[in-house]
Amino acid sequence: MPRRYDPDRRRRIIEAAIRVVGTKGIAGLSHRTVAAEADVPLGSTTYHFRTLDELLVAALRQANEGFGKVLAAHLGPAHPHPDLPRELARVLGEWLGGEGVELEYELYLAALRRPALRPVAAEWAEDVGALLSRYTDPVTTRALVALMDGICLQVLLTGVPYDEGYAREALTRVLGRPDGADRPDRPDRPCRADRPDRPGRPVRPVPPGT
Repeated sequence: MPRRYDPDRRRRIIEAAIRVVGTKGIAGLSHRTVAAEADVPLGSTTYHFRTLDELLVAALRQANEGFGKVLAAHLGPAHPHPDLPRELARVLGEWLGGEGVELEYELYLAALRRPALRPVAAEWAEDVGALLSRYTDPVTTRALVALMDGICLQVLLTGVPYDEGYAREALTRVLGRPDGADRPDRPDRPCRADRPDRPGRPVRPVPPGT
């Protein structure tokens, strides 16, 4: 009997794998459980993905697209001059408030014990960095990605509600305040600036007759 043409079968297997991880965790993932979830023969899963690592790589790569789409909606070409701290804080809130966030991070953190997933986990940071690089320098971009990743991990692992105001302030500090309000050597502060070469230390009066 000829094999039925099914061009979407690979995609359906990946989506089924994501659902299995969402309900049973990575420990519950197998070719058999995915085949049952996707309603395909077991041989189809092993045909498209010889190992579970290959299947997890595909699942993680697809899961990574979720955050990228939210970020692109706020920072795409239609927003050439965004208020970056505000928009990034909104992005985190929107993403953390959506469905499947825990699942995406479970796949992401699986790279700790599965080296095959590490290049795909790195792709997430690279893709986010590519979007942010339109607005700032490479070092600041890396710091922003690390901060956003850390905020998400804290919310997901501790159960503490997301605080958009805190995130906006933290992002602002990484980017640097545009008005220089947090610079310690501002000349308009009363305890500074008698000596421009020694900010913060007032000039000692010279005694008479010396």
